[in-house]
Amino acid sequence: MSATATRVVPQQAAARRQTSLWRDAGRRLVRHNGARLGFALVIVLVFLAVTAPAIAAILGTDPNETLLTETLRSPSLQHPMGTDDLGRDVFTRVAFGAQVSLRVGVVAVGLAVVVGSLIGLTAGFFGKWWDQLAMRAMDIMLAFPTLLLAIAIVAMRGPGIFNTMLAVGIVRIPAYARISRATTLSLREQDFVTAARSVGASEPRLLFRHIVPNALSPLIVQATLGIATAILDAAALGFLGLGAIRPDVEWGAMLIDSLRYMFQGSWWPLLFPGLAIMLTVIGFNLIGDGLRDSLDPRLRSS
Repeated sequence: MSATATRVVPQQAAARRQTSLWRDAGRRLVRHNGARLGFALVIVLVFLAVTAPAIAAILGTDPNETLLTETLRSPSLQHPMGTDDLGRDVFTRVAFGAQVSLRVGVVAVGLAVVVGSLIGLTAGFFGKWWDQLAMRAMDIMLAFPTLLLAIAIVAMRGPGIFNTMLAVGIVRIPAYARISRATTLSLREQDFVTAARSVGASEPRLLFRHIVPNALSPLIVQATLGIATAILDAAALGFLGLGAIRPDVEWGAMLIDSLRYMFQGSWWPLLFPGLAIMLTVIGFNLIGDGLRDSLDPRLRSS
């Protein structure tokens, strides 16, 4: 009976501590002005992506429909963001581009988080030869600029949304592996882990029951910031002609298609997708900064 009670104590203490941390972090996040602005920008982006088909229906446009009689029309009631060099409505294309950007950002970061955290958690927890092998592999990947490595992957596999998500996700794996490994190394010697080990908890239980929940905070912060970086990388690949292909609409491809008309006075096909990229990156960065400040243990007493 006493052994059972002893086993429950560290688990209950860890659960109470984790619940309190997330509750306090939630309260600080709600009061964080930067995070509020970030959430507002991201909500607008999500709304734009979800309502893209409705926007096209209301305006009577199609994101890939070519109308040579409507080329490079300036913003108006009929075309709120004007038209591009092929007569396509820029507002409709920006809205459909939001779908692609969100999909790329979430899927690429999801891939990087799952694979990277699994590598880092197991390397930090079990150590020995696996730690050395995994971290040396991550070091090799980090030796290359991330965008250059993504370009190489897409160049080998060909352009397209799937390959863009795959490339952007792969190049971000080392960041999450290193963060999760560092967190695991600091957690595995904590008192609550030692207490759980002393009462007979198995290695998998220690890892997934005690280490993983406490390692989530830095991963969540990095993932939120990573979505912004992934969207920016996808736009860069699209700008280089290595991103989405028709019928998909991508903001980076819109930039390169409109660049030469900027110097002819037609600024709108370039300005609006550029603004969309900028505001999206700012939004996710502000949310990431708010999460980081809210989850910072040094601020828990403030």
